[in-house]
Amino acid sequence: MTNPKVYIILINHNGWKDTIECLESVLRSDYQNFQVVVVDNASTDDSMTHILSWAKGCQSAGVKNYQLTHLTNPPLKKPISNSLYESGSLPDAISWHKDGDHSLILIQSGENRGFAAGNNIGIRYASVREDAVYIWLLNNDTVVEADALSALVRKADEYQEKRQRTGIIGAKLLYYDLPDSLQGVGGVYNTWFAKSKHLGGFEVDYGQYDNETVVGRIDYPIGASLFVSMDYIRDVGPLCEDYFLYFEELDWVVRGKAKGWQLGYCWQSKVYHKEGSSTGACSMKLQEKSRIADFYNIRNRVLFTKKYFPARLPTVRLSLLFVLFNRIRRKQFDRLSWILKNNF
Repeated sequence: MTNPKVYIILINHNGWKDTIECLESVLRSDYQNFQVVVVDNASTDDSMTHILSWAKGCQSAGVKNYQLTHLTNPPLKKPISNSLYESGSLPDAISWHKDGDHSLILIQSGENRGFAAGNNIGIRYASVREDAVYIWLLNNDTVVEADALSALVRKADEYQEKRQRTGIIGAKLLYYDLPDSLQGVGGVYNTWFAKSKHLGGFEVDYGQYDNETVVGRIDYPIGASLFVSMDYIRDVGPLCEDYFLYFEELDWVVRGKAKGWQLGYCWQSKVYHKEGSSTGACSMKLQEKSRIADFYNIRNRVLFTKKYFPARLPTVRLSLLFVLFNRIRRKQFDRLSWILKNNF
């Protein structure tokens, strides 16, 4: 398949500045057969008004790191054709089939039910459109190289030619603020303590992970960029909405592996991630992790373990005692009660 249709899904929650910067980079992709879907998860900062203003050409996208200005400037020609759905009730299939010529689809979810639920709205839109071959779930706090999408499509074609049943392909993630440094090329997960780390995290990128052997070293692709086949979604199902935030990609991968699906990795696709813009969770600033990020990260370690590795709950809960100690050491006493209440 030389020109498959790709739907790019971004989730916005009180992050319109990041979203329009991301859109400026995504919409200048050198791959042509795609449509962007932005799902707004009940923002309270008038995000949709700002995004529409940008699409009309009345508002400019800011750049927080001028080393990456070339990814978003000069500004795209405006207006950007778009279609907006303002209610929480989703349109029927007939309505959505009229949107084929629009570059940008904007959907207000009506409520914030989490990252997975927002993405599933976008996936539902793509499914109804019927021409979707791939979905690219991309964090709104990213910017991408112009060839990032075409590289992912080529990699998917490679796996098909090799007759590999590859459902999710990860990208090379680099730090937006330090674009020569890796956020990671994939995640490694320790089931005994429900802890994950990013392979290559904080390393200067000199091409050390530019090879296919990475696939055998990771347990999941990092959720800021997930290139997923519609065949995978039809077989495995959409993202699990139980987590609200974090662990969604790991859950998806475990379910896929149980059905014989493999992971892929595309080092040619470079994605620069601000990491934690919407949740306040940055791996470089653990002391400053927001309450919501801390809560769901800890809660979901137990939730995921109960679901897939129940025999390892004792060691996971033991590891949470160290979490309690660290919160005491950091004088984050307001977090102790819910760690104890929800996990022990």
